[in-house]
Amino acid sequence: MIDLRSQKSYDCNDLRKIVHILRSPGGCQWDQAQTHQSIRRNFLEEAYEVAEAIDEGDLDHLKEELGDVLLQVVFHSSIEEDAGRFDLDDVADGVCRKLIYRHPHVFGDVSVQSTDEILSNWEELKKKEKGQATQADAVDAVARTLPALWRAEKVQKKAAKAGFDWPGVQDAVDKLSEEVDELRSALSGQGNPVEELGDLFFAAVCVSRFLNADPDDVLQAASDKFAARFRRVEALAGQQGRPMNEMTLEELKALWVQAKTQA
Repeated sequence: MIDLRSQKSYDCNDLRKIVHILRSPGGCQWDQAQTHQSIRRNFLEEAYEVAEAIDEGDLDHLKEELGDVLLQVVFHSSIEEDAGRFDLDDVADGVCRKLIYRHPHVFGDVSVQSTDEILSNWEELKKKEKGQATQADAVDAVARTLPALWRAEKVQKKAAKAGFDWPGVQDAVDKLSEEVDELRSALSGQGNPVEELGDLFFAAVCVSRFLNADPDDVLQAASDKFAARFRRVEALAGQQGRPMNEMTLEELKALWVQAKTQA
């Protein structure tokens, strides 16, 4: 077996070689047993860890997590290479062709005047490339595996490009209020509460879109705010020498109000 331990540095070819050794006879039994489905969650987790590193602004962490994502790409490609269907070079070939095709203003003779025009051309080329003949095709093409808030935002943006959108944010807020009323009615027996709750979430994403705010970031910020206030409530309860689970709801509400004033 090739001794790779003494190298001073490694490149992408070395990564492919290492994965090949791990998945070959005499390599690692765990790596040999993996399938696309068995490591699907690993890929998602690594992508989220890249996002976390970006949010932290930690470049060393980002470099590490990008490496983990690259490993996933190489690993999935290796599975297919072993099956004789495609390899990493085929993956690279496909994405290179896509980039060249979707940048005719760089690699062709198309002239553009703004980034908006570039994005518009990109979307039209993407629809043509994927055989999306109608606006509904474009909406249907939004991946169902996306996080729900993100998918809702993308679905709404696709519909908006067809002119199917509210005139302004106040109209979106009015729709949100309407969905709250419908949820109340459903809770009183006049409908499906879970379905109405989904409609409420969808309407909330619409408001977020009009505010040019990422709905996931908005919800993350709200969760962070709740967690920070909850910690202050627990500290305030501790100052009284009482555990939270022995306090009444009214007492906890009073501490919550106090915690808000300390924010």
